[in-house]
Amino acid sequence: MLSQSFGLDSSFVRAYWVILRNPRALGMMLAAFPARLAYGMVGLDIYFKVHDDTHSIALAGLAAGANGIMSSLTTGLRAAVIDRLGLKIPLRTFVPAYAVALASLDACHGATLLIIFAALLGLTAPPINLAVRPMWRTAVPEEQYRTAIAIDTASMNLGVVLGPALATTLALSGHPASGLVVTAILIFIGGIALSSLKFTQQWRPEQREAGGQTLLKTAGIRILLVEGLLIGYGTGNYQIAIPAISSLHHQPRFAGIAFGTAATLSIVGSLVAGSLGRHIAPVKGFRIIYLFWFLSTIPMAFVNPGWTLLLVLSLFGFIGGAEQVFYLEQLELIRPQGSAASAIGWIWTVEGSFAAIGQSTGGFFSQHFSPHFCFVITAVSFGLGFILIVLGQRWLKPFDRGATPV
Repeated sequence: MLSQSFGLDSSFVRAYWVILRNPRALGMMLAAFPARLAYGMVGLDIYFKVHDDTHSIALAGLAAGANGIMSSLTTGLRAAVIDRLGLKIPLRTFVPAYAVALASLDACHGATLLIIFAALLGLTAPPINLAVRPMWRTAVPEEQYRTAIAIDTASMNLGVVLGPALATTLALSGHPASGLVVTAILIFIGGIALSSLKFTQQWRPEQREAGGQTLLKTAGIRILLVEGLLIGYGTGNYQIAIPAISSLHHQPRFAGIAFGTAATLSIVGSLVAGSLGRHIAPVKGFRIIYLFWFLSTIPMAFVNPGWTLLLVLSLFGFIGGAEQVFYLEQLELIRPQGSAASAIGWIWTVEGSFAAIGQSTGGFFSQHFSPHFCFVITAVSFGLGFILIVLGQRWLKPFDRGATPV
């Protein structure tokens, strides 16, 4: 009765098992996972590398921010290349370049050089997630799409769980320099494996409709771009506040545990969202979950490293995982034809760029004020994002009325 009232599919396990038995789906996830694990490591790799070299939280945050800004600013461009050329060429160009850039950063010393090379590393970031996302539309039937998004989101977040834990373990081990090297190896293995799949090589970009709307002329996309700005900046402050508050309380290992806990619960949240019945429309579901996601950020400003913060981050991660599923399904309804990669790519450009700015300012705020101040910024940013989504229902809600994905 409880599962029926919440719309949970009684064949929860079967729904996911059907997708895992799909050779295309399983091949994509297995091939991409080493690279996703590397993505989960790289932020803390940079943070710990620069902090170990300079002993400065602010400079470590600045380097992480510089990397994020350069990566994010070019995400939309990489997505546009995918929508024009397909997947094989971008993957086989960026993956080796990124691996070399990681090894080069590992050999650098001195604040200025480290920040410069961290920024150059961002320019070469391979489009792993951009490559996987558009392939789901042709990999599974339409009725399995929400479940497919959920399992892909869970796969991506599993890298976020294991990546920070592995990066923290390596940074605090007897071989602290090994983090960037391991990340380079993982990104190379995953990227080349993904580009070598037959399904990847056969995938072709959508044809644009003659006279169709462009991304920026689509009202729903403009709303999501502004929302991405707000969420990005709030998330960037959160991402620096966690390692900063851990360092200031002399618990450096807590950062990896904290990120891992939030990401673990986000996996659960995404899988639960993927099992919800299709009677829950994407736009409505996204708006309702967004409210609780915002509310979960408020307690962060009042707790310190320990079980209370882990509990708060567990709630934040669980709701955020569910929110991702409805967000991506909503985006697929809103985006114009021919923008399978570009739609999410340009949103990630805005979101990631402002997350990087948040990381940079968050390092300054953490050192000169308090990491709790960064958590306040996170809550305010998420609150403004929710208000924007509510006010934008005029342009978003029509997609819930019998619309089908592009």
